[in-house]
Amino acid sequence: MSSKILDGKALAKLAEEDIQTNVSKLKKKGITPTLATILVGLDPASATYVKMKQNACARLGMKSIAVELSKDTTTEELLESIDSLNNDENVHGILLQHPVPSQINERKCFDAINVQKDVDGVTCLGFGQMTMGEEAFGSCTPAGIMRILEHYQIEISGKAAVVVGRSPILGKPMAMMLLNKNATVTICHSRTKNLEDRIKNADIVVGAVGVPRLIQKDWIKEGAVVIDAGYHPAEKCGDIDLDGIDNIASAHTPVPGGVGPMTINTLILNTLMAAQKEN
Repeated sequence: MSSKILDGKALAKLAEEDIQTNVSKLKKKGITPTLATILVGLDPASATYVKMKQNACARLGMKSIAVELSKDTTTEELLESIDSLNNDENVHGILLQHPVPSQINERKCFDAINVQKDVDGVTCLGFGQMTMGEEAFGSCTPAGIMRILEHYQIEISGKAAVVVGRSPILGKPMAMMLLNKNATVTICHSRTKNLEDRIKNADIVVGAVGVPRLIQKDWIKEGAVVIDAGYHPAEKCGDIDLDGIDNIASAHTPVPGGVGPMTINTLILNTLMAAQKEN
């Protein structure tokens, strides 16, 4: 048995062609899809992620606006920046890079983003709408995973899915998206007892817990679909031990080159869609 590789990098490249075509159509109408990125402080990893998102915009003919605030920024100051972008009709999407410095009320700032511009899927309102099956921008990593599953025609309905992780922008929305596609979903996390036993019964396993190789390959049921949403550059691995996964899983995302490229691609796609909705 050889596991099918769910190649997110190739899928993102394919999707970029379609995005570029649609951006060109809008630009002919005098509209340039625009993403505003807010970076608070000088965290090197966050700065790198923001730069990657800005580069993707430039590559596809979109515009990005970089808002860089000092590490001493207050919640009120950040809310003022968000409010200004909410009211700027030339800005279609707003991304507040996570995490922000500890003195800031991050949830309050996320929820201040206009839901129509919440292209990163971080607001409580957007999460609620998505969960209820209403139109909303889903959090980019889980939405990107759903796009991978759809593209590779992975059966979801009726399957037992285990999501390991419960973060508000990954684990929780991932579980809801799978549930909305008729999977039977179990949410696990760092305090789950008998994690191994729960994973052994799963048809679909999503590693989204942020711990290097937490999920062992011998926990994976033969023929399961394995989605690794983790990436740990120092250890050069994800949340799942993928060594030898070829002989166990029916399909899997590689690390890197699986989920990551589709996260950024989904952000760009959401920004395009926000621009299309307004015009």
